[in-house]
Amino acid sequence: MNTSSKQAAGHAINISDWRPEDEKFWESTGKRIAYRNLWISVPALLCGFAIWGMWGIITVQMLNLGFPFSQAELFSLTAISGLAGATMRIPASFLIRLSGGRNTIFLTTAMLLAPAMGTGIALQHPEWPLWVFQLMAMWSGVGGGNFASSMSNIGTFFPKRLQGTALGLNAGLGNFGVTTMQIVIPLVMTMSLFGGLGGEPTTLVKDSGWIFGKIAAGTPTWIQNAGFAWLLSLVPLSVLCFFGMNNLTTVSPNIGGTIPAFFKIIWLYTLSFVPAGIGLYLYLPAPTGLGVLNMWLAMPLIIVSTLMVMKLTAFGTMKDNIAAQFSIFKNKHTWSMTVLYIVTFGSFIGFSMALPLSITVIFGISHVPDASGVLVHTLKNPNAPSALTYAWIGPFVGALVRPVGGWLSDKTGGSIVTQVISAVMVLASASVGYVMWLAYQSATPEQYFLVFMLLFVLLFTASGIGNGSTFRSIAVIFDRQQAGPVLGWTSAIAAYGAFIAPVVIGQQIKAGTPEVAMYGFAVFYALCLLLNWWFYLRSGAEIRNP
Repeated sequence: MNTSSKQAAGHAINISDWRPEDEKFWESTGKRIAYRNLWISVPALLCGFAIWGMWGIITVQMLNLGFPFSQAELFSLTAISGLAGATMRIPASFLIRLSGGRNTIFLTTAMLLAPAMGTGIALQHPEWPLWVFQLMAMWSGVGGGNFASSMSNIGTFFPKRLQGTALGLNAGLGNFGVTTMQIVIPLVMTMSLFGGLGGEPTTLVKDSGWIFGKIAAGTPTWIQNAGFAWLLSLVPLSVLCFFGMNNLTTVSPNIGGTIPAFFKIIWLYTLSFVPAGIGLYLYLPAPTGLGVLNMWLAMPLIIVSTLMVMKLTAFGTMKDNIAAQFSIFKNKHTWSMTVLYIVTFGSFIGFSMALPLSITVIFGISHVPDASGVLVHTLKNPNAPSALTYAWIGPFVGALVRPVGGWLSDKTGGSIVTQVISAVMVLASASVGYVMWLAYQSATPEQYFLVFMLLFVLLFTASGIGNGSTFRSIAVIFDRQQAGPVLGWTSAIAAYGAFIAPVVIGQQIKAGTPEVAMYGFAVFYALCLLLNWWFYLRSGAEIRNP
């Protein structure tokens, strides 16, 4: 067997002979290699989503264990991990061409070990300052960035006729990382996974819960397992990525060896941490930061500075990739589709981050007036539903229906599906806001919880279907050269929903008006409904889809 054949058969890390459009090659060799890389990629991406989103659950348990932080400070942890993950998607979209698929997926998966272990250590020390937990939350953003590189990699292995299926499996099953995390973390916190090596338990101050119901106050809890548990999957997954995946030199022609490839990945990810860290320092209030910027200034500053730093420090083939990325900004449809993907994926990941703590704060407290008639939001609600029992349902449904959005869009057109789900999200978001208002005025808020959850599941369902429809629309609206960079850009910006939703909802809860956040989202969805109609559905549209 010649060298080329050995490479194609998967006996080498780097494969130089790759012809997926050749039916004979695909059936004899390519199919097996492509699906092997896909089935390793899926659990790696799932763990990335889990590490990225874990602070949505961890903050709930920190509140239940009596950690000395305010509700607003706990919401900031979720927001920080969301912002870091979104920012890291920007450089992650370049990694496959620069460093190769196997090198990138291995190293970015192995990188998750650091925030997992660091978080487990930090959670054993409630007395540590807030900035330690904020640093761990920021470090967890590596998991969010992995989506862009994972999707870029898998698409290169499959023929065009199967790319939709392959990308749908990778993204859809990867999204289940949110649900997996919301089920696994409450479970592992109830047991000593690592014996004496895993540290001592902490006693619950407030009632908690898991998928099967409530856990009473006074129960020993190993909150550190929220981080440590992922070591059980990340270690073998990292080994599997290293030995089981491949680099396609037809896609990544200038890898330059494994160590240089690792250096480029670390370099680009470090570049994204710098502007994210500076932006957060300017945004976060004292004692962590300066608090001189609001969210709407800090976020664009971080995005623009990340792009500029990458452009100014580009070297080798990175320059050409960045030039191609920047060219999409001249196309107005890049901006319209970016906004529309914020509606769908931005809502999915944002609500996934914010929902657990929102349930705890709104329904875990009895809202009763004091002697002067002013509502007091401090008394424990003995009938409170546990966020750790119910929060996983919405993200589970949203991930489950994502392929449905793509299938419907193939049948009817992506923009029509986006239009329908946007209308649904307007009504559902406004309705959630009203139910929030009722619950936040009530001494027995639990009576509104069922309606609240059903409406949120409807929001997740609509956003999940919309994830599929907007991806389908991008493939129709843009040519093949621009579709890839546009997908990377839109996925990065939409991921900032993981920052926006916890901040906005947390601020409004602090102000005593949680419903205002959902009313604001409803207005945004309504504007996007008009945007989608104007660009892609009206009779005089430049591009009708259909």
